[in-house]
Amino acid sequence: MPASLNSYLLPILLLIGSNIFMTFAWYGHLKYTDRPLWGVVLASWGIAFFEYCLQVPANRYGVQVYSPAQLKGMQEIITLLVFAGFSISYLGAAVKWNHIAGFVLIVVAAFLIFLE
Repeated sequence: MPASLNSYLLPILLLIGSNIFMTFAWYGHLKYTDRPLWGVVLASWGIAFFEYCLQVPANRYGVQVYSPAQLKGMQEIITLLVFAGFSISYLGAAVKWNHIAGFVLIVVAAFLIFLE
């Protein structure tokens, strides 16, 4: 029986959600450099718990319609998109031409993973 559209979309949506949590866990504390390191480590672990609550099901459901390599390729592209948006909107950091060029090369690499 062919997979439904939801079988393809659910892993992507879960990966987007998990990457939002992980980006905050890894980089959100950079706005609060006056806080003690042990405190931001604990806060990051707490946020990362929710990332895992989405990442694990994304991979479990995703492997039914995608290969593990395809899931990883998707995860990398989603990570870049989420990070770029986060970096600009939350951290106020500029995205420069070399960042974009590097991201494009990673997108090309992920595209190659999907070739069968």
